Amino acid sequence: MELPHHLQRRVFIDRVSPEVDCGRFAVKRILSETIDVEADIVCDGHDELECRLLVRHGSFGQWQAFPMTCQGNDRWLASFPVDRTGCWHYVVAARVDTFATWRRDLRKRHDAGENLTAELAAGSDLVREATHRASPTIAVEMNILATQLLTDTTLAVAENPRLQELMTLHADRRDETKLDPPRPVWVDRSLARASSWYELFPRSWGRQPGRHATFREVADRLDYVQQLGFDIVYLPPIHPIGLSFRKGPNNSLTASPTDVGSPWAIGSSDGGHTAIHPQLGSFEDFEFLRARAESLGLELALDLALQCSPDHPWVREHPEWFRWRSDGTIRYAENPPKKYQDIVPLDFGCDAWRSLWQAIEEVVRFWVDRGVKVFRVDNPHTKPFAFWEWLLSSIHRTHPEVLFLSEAFTRPKVMYRLAKLGFTQSYTYFTWRVEKEELAAYFEEVTQPPVADYFRPNFWPNTPDILHGTLQEGGRPMFISRLVLASMSVGNWGIYGPAFELQDAEPFEPGSEEYRNSEKYEIKTWRLDDPESLAPLIQQINRLRRDEPALATAAPPQMELIDHPQLLAWSKHDPESGNLLVIVVCLQPNDDASGTLALDLERLGLSPDDTITARNLLGSTGSTAEDWPLGEACINLGPKQPAAIYRLTVTAAEDQELGCS
Repeated sequence: MELPHHLQRRVFIDRVSPEVDCGRFAVKRILSETIDVEADIVCDGHDELECRLLVRHGSFGQWQAFPMTCQGNDRWLASFPVDRTGCWHYVVAARVDTFATWRRDLRKRHDAGENLTAELAAGSDLVREATHRASPTIAVEMNILATQLLTDTTLAVAENPRLQELMTLHADRRDETKLDPPRPVWVDRSLARASSWYELFPRSWGRQPGRHATFREVADRLDYVQQLGFDIVYLPPIHPIGLSFRKGPNNSLTASPTDVGSPWAIGSSDGGHTAIHPQLGSFEDFEFLRARAESLGLELALDLALQCSPDHPWVREHPEWFRWRSDGTIRYAENPPKKYQDIVPLDFGCDAWRSLWQAIEEVVRFWVDRGVKVFRVDNPHTKPFAFWEWLLSSIHRTHPEVLFLSEAFTRPKVMYRLAKLGFTQSYTYFTWRVEKEELAAYFEEVTQPPVADYFRPNFWPNTPDILHGTLQEGGRPMFISRLVLASMSVGNWGIYGPAFELQDAEPFEPGSEEYRNSEKYEIKTWRLDDPESLAPLIQQINRLRRDEPALATAAPPQMELIDHPQLLAWSKHDPESGNLLVIVVCLQPNDDASGTLALDLERLGLSPDDTITARNLLGSTGSTAEDWPLGEACINLGPKQPAAIYRLTVTAAEDQELGCS
């Protein structure tokens, strides 16, 4: 039996990093980052290897080669910068380097005093053979070197870097082992890694209480959001709202003629997903709002809710896209025991699924063409995975700058699958993580590889659907505690406002996470200048996120030891700038808590002899600095100060001896 040629391959590549599911999905990175690629590369015997990293942007074009270096124990490394958004690919390639092996052994023979005549002739033959793969001009140069090798008793020619360079460039790579398939890397703009979101219902942002506001009125008040320091202002659906089965206040089944209904009941005689609710204004008004946001340094995010009201034009024009009961009535949405009579779901598996999917793609492109580059996607886990992989890749092929936030409060592995399929960021279980151990474990889970290679968490302490029991019961101190937990732990965070800063905490009923008098069903009147508002603190938090390099680069949190069950501590460190922060939060902030913080000095690269000075950045300015000998400090938190954010200044022991600061 004839043996296949690949059985003669001697080099093997294992344990490649970074990769997601052996290259099935893309690793996620940020524009201007440098990506480190590592692999175990092994070969039988003792030959020298040449290992290369091949990189290209997109799926076509020339590969750029980067030499890999051995870090020890057959672990090889190379790095490459990413200077464009979109999809990149990399391949690890390795071969036995016959010439480098010959040159290594030649040096050993020379040092042992052996006769080198035969070995120099063998090396000369290797060079002459390689000339067949070189251009005529280079071949002449290589033939000269091959001749010189025959009498090279001092090894000056053999060890000439130019000769090694030429032999590498014109090596025989027919038996080179290559990583297959190429590993994809998706590169996003920086907002994907570090962003702050502010959700508001535009209809409630007028200056006249109780009256439906317009886009222009929202634009007139956007400076409030900008002053809070947010990057993204997110609007729930802005489309026409259906009349059939419209919900009244508190999700009641009966609505009066003046009730505004839920924005998620999309579609009426005024249009569907590519129309604007008439009371909000026109497309000209929308563009005015978007341009106003841009002038303030804000990006406008829209809600992509793939559902309809019974009045949506698609129900009449494309009944094949929906589910129908045997009695001829359309099937509305349910999540037992919840029922959404004003919403009918789309049937993504219907016989006409192709036309449905394409119609949704047209909706997304419609808004992208109008300057929308950020979408919050409603309940993506209730739609097919294949649909999302197709849609997101289709949009990203032409608009890699577009970001998608997944609102999938579902099982962890479903969340992770959606992230692998292309969602830029994801809501998380943060809202329901309240105990010290579970918070610490969750922080680490979602910010460390392998999860961090594809999943970017976005922490929200509240949403229009979620008023957690801790906020209902904990008052202002708990709002501050949850604020610091969300904003200081991961790169992306958000709030539903002004409910959060005004500490709206009244549930619909005991045990419910729904708000009483929820803004989802009525126009609210918010007093933005309330003296008890947390707005100044939020402003300070977002300023720190921009000014402190460890926060701006979304450095992963590293849990630190503190000996009180209700105190949680972590550090964030940016090695490039040396910026080092320690955050401590009281998880039951209505009670006083005192604990001893003990930093992991070795992990932070500090010495017990270093002088560590800490300054609390949270709260009033001008707080006094304090020394933390041996990286230990007594931390006291409670109702008046539920959290602390310390910037550490370190003076190395050797600098102290020299009198340096």
